[in-house]
Amino acid sequence: MSEAPDPIAYTALQPGTPVQTSDGRRFATVQAVLVDEKVSVFDGIVVQTAEGTRFVDAEHVGSIYTTYVRTTLSAEQAANLPLPEASTVVDIKPARSMADRLGRMFGRGRR
Repeated sequence: MSEAPDPIAYTALQPGTPVQTSDGRRFATVQAVLVDEKVSVFDGIVVQTAEGTRFVDAEHVGSIYTTYVRTTLSAEQAANLPLPEASTVVDIKPARSMADRLGRMFGRGRR
């Protein structure tokens, strides 16, 4: 019996995580998680599809789990996602990078 994946925050989402349509069909993998630093709000995810890099707005990200992201998009909507645009959003660093930076800030690893 397999266990259900655990829900996670967008800040813990890792590149390479599978991305699914609303009916559970995989159509992409996470390339980057975006946040608007000016207001500290999740903006969406950049995904790699068979057609190239695309953007999924935060309003279309339904659930984020340890093993996949489920969007609210139909297969047709997923096939017509826009290209990512340059804006005020930036890539969130993976959780392990943040832990490494905090460790360095607080002197861990300098022994």
